[in-house]
Amino acid sequence: MKFPLTLPNILTSMRIVMIPILVIAFYFLPVEWRYMASAVIFTIAAITDWLDGYLARKLGQTTAFGAFLDPVADKLIVAVALVLLVEVHASAALAVPAIVIVGREIVVSALREWMAQYSRMRSVAVSFLGKVKTTFQMIAIIVLLWCGPGVDNPAVILGYILLYGAAILTIWSMYQYLKLAWPDLSKGMNMRTKEQD
Repeated sequence: MKFPLTLPNILTSMRIVMIPILVIAFYFLPVEWRYMASAVIFTIAAITDWLDGYLARKLGQTTAFGAFLDPVADKLIVAVALVLLVEVHASAALAVPAIVIVGREIVVSALREWMAQYSRMRSVAVSFLGKVKTTFQMIAIIVLLWCGPGVDNPAVILGYILLYGAAILTIWSMYQYLKLAWPDLSKGMNMRTKEQD
């Protein structure tokens, strides 16, 4: 099996490699360094997230493998970062938006897979709303990683606000996906109702 060796795919793969590096830095560096180092690693990953898509379009190097791997890499590193933050902050105020964001990704991933197989709406383009959500989410995670726990820091409060903003936009974007898929989903429900009758 040959790996499509393009610069965008290499950058995307680097984002996955950064996940264990992020975890190691978070847990094994001295306390005074671990938050800053974790934030820097996540920031580099966030930059590659933007850069790989830009280069793929600019260089005409879009591939099926890249289209598959890019969202996987994004979701993995965000989910891992949120788990780390929930543990260190030990706060329901942080756990709630983290659960919403991770839960939405699971629902939307399942919905996309279903749509690809059974719906006439095979795919959905990334909306402006999705880009805003991603921006809020990335900035919030970077800020919260950098600052460490403690709501006495105004930057941490800003991080919480941005994460809640991302969670709200996440719910809205999930609603948009469900709204698009609902005509096909409801047909399946009608078929089942008729079969039961």
